[in-house]
Amino acid sequence: MYFVVRVTSSQEKITADILENKTQKANTGIYSIILLDGMRGYVIVEAENELACRELVMNEPHVKGVLPTPLGSEELDKMLLSKKHVQEIGVSDVVEFLSGPFKGYKAKVIKVDSSKEEITVELMDVAVPIPVTTKSNMARIIEKAESE
Repeated sequence: MYFVVRVTSSQEKITADILENKTQKANTGIYSIILLDGMRGYVIVEAENELACRELVMNEPHVKGVLPTPLGSEELDKMLLSKKHVQEIGVSDVVEFLSGPFKGYKAKVIKVDSSKEEITVELMDVAVPIPVTTKSNMARIIEKAESE
C-alpha cells in the first residue's frame, strides 16, 4: 500500500533521507520511499500497512501527517508517467519565454546544461545582448537550428 505523507515544503529530500535511515536501522515493514518532482510538500511511502507508515513518521522533523486515504497503484502509476516529455533544446535554437520577467521575448540558445535542465540564451531584439541562464521549461522552441 502507498501512503502520502505531508511534509514541510522544500524539505522533501531531507525528510526522505531521515525516513530511509530509520528504515535501515530497524525492520519496520516499509518497502520504499518515493519522491516525485511535481509533488512539493509530499513524500510517498510504500508500507505493509497504515500502522507501519504512521510509526515510521511519528515524531520526525518536517513531517506534518499522513493523508487518511492510501494511494492505489494505478494512481501512483499515473503520477509516475505524467512527467512531461522534455523538449530537446539545442545550441543555436531560437526559443520564446513562456513565463518569468522575459515572457514573450525571443532568444538564441548559446549553451545547454541538460543535467541541471538549464539553458543560457542571448535575448534578441535588445540593444546589448546579455547572456541569461534560466530553466529550460520556461521556454519553448520556435525555430530549430539547421543541422549541419
